[in-house]
Amino acid sequence: MHSKSVPSELAHFLDPFKTRSGFDRAAQTYDDAALIQREIGDRLVERLDYVRLNPQRVLDLGCGTGKISQALLNRYPQAEVIGVDLALSMVKTTQQSAGDSSQLSGICADVQQLPFQDECAELLISNLMLQWCNDLLAVFQECVRVLRPQGLFTFTTFGPDTLYELRNSWGQIDGYTHASQFVDMHDVGDTLLAAGFRDPVMDREVITVTYPAVKGLLQDLKAIGANNATLGRNRGLTGKQRLQAFYQAYEAYQLEDGLYPATYEVIYGHAWAPPIKPSAKPERFIPIRAY
Repeated sequence: MHSKSVPSELAHFLDPFKTRSGFDRAAQTYDDAALIQREIGDRLVERLDYVRLNPQRVLDLGCGTGKISQALLNRYPQAEVIGVDLALSMVKTTQQSAGDSSQLSGICADVQQLPFQDECAELLISNLMLQWCNDLLAVFQECVRVLRPQGLFTFTTFGPDTLYELRNSWGQIDGYTHASQFVDMHDVGDTLLAAGFRDPVMDREVITVTYPAVKGLLQDLKAIGANNATLGRNRGLTGKQRLQAFYQAYEAYQLEDGLYPATYEVIYGHAWAPPIKPSAKPERFIPIRAY
């Protein structure tokens, strides 16, 4: 389907195949370019300092190359940590980072259909994965399902102000979509409640990364696999003339020191599974191995 024929209400929906293939290709280049992602992940893990939790099993949803999975294993040395990612190459990288450890494994799966039985984990953590999901409610419902009663779900995602410089600059060039449509913090909180979570807590911060040239931003986005996967994207090649026009439009955001900003609105959230889940059956651990 040509992107111009995509209905406007679907233009910002993500193509799962495009999303997965982008991250599959980026497994070897991700860590060198993912500075902002790693910093946000570190801050997410640090927030666990304020939570009394001794989990037996932890799921790292959207584990990427396994940095957070490793940090969780260090924090909870008695726990089993399972990294989950849509991209098989990312899962393999996580498995390789585990070395001989039998407590850290990876599994390739879609978070909207987690291959786990009910109430199998006490902690779910997700760093910058939710913005790649079309159906946030379905994801949160799956998270409630696999969490044990009063288990914790903690996460980060990007808010609507993320990469507004890039979106606005491309908006002056053509009518295609060039970035995902990020969900507002309050809507994320409402969706957590709708899925059955209790006591959601949300907050946000704005982080600005600067580049000596806009080309550096595009290279970093490609290196981490954050390709434009929207249904309303241009399916053809980006010609040199259009790219130069984009660079020219981005000049409006150049700072006094000559650098170019890229803004990230970071949303932090956590919520608890309800104490009683009538539809769930107790004590149903299953052995899980990567495939």
